[in-house]
Amino acid sequence: MNVAEWILVIFLSTALLIFLILGIVLLAKLIGVTKEVKKIVIKGQDIADSASDVVDNVKGMTSIGGVVKTFAEKYTDPKYKNQSKEKRDGKKSNY
Repeated sequence: MNVAEWILVIFLSTALLIFLILGIVLLAKLIGVTKEVKKIVIKGQDIADSASDVVDNVKGMTSIGGVVKTFAEKYTDPKYKNQSKEKRDGKKSNY
C-alpha cells in the first residue's frame, strides 16, 4: 500500500468511528426523550379525564334536563312502565 491508500483508510476509519459514537449518543438521547414523552402523555390523559369529570359535574348541576333525568331514574319503577304500556296497547306483555 502506498501513502495515498493509507491516508484514505485512516480518513474513512476515523469518519466511521465518529459516526458510530454519534449514533450511540443519539440513540441514548432518543430513548430518554421517549421516556419523557410517555410521562407527558400519561399526565395529559389524567388531565383530560379530570376535565371530563368536572364537565360532567357542572353539566349535572346546571342543566335542568340532567336533574329531570336523575329524578326520573330514581323514582320510576320498571314494573309500572310495563303496566302503562299494557293499558295503551290493550294487550298483556310477556315480559
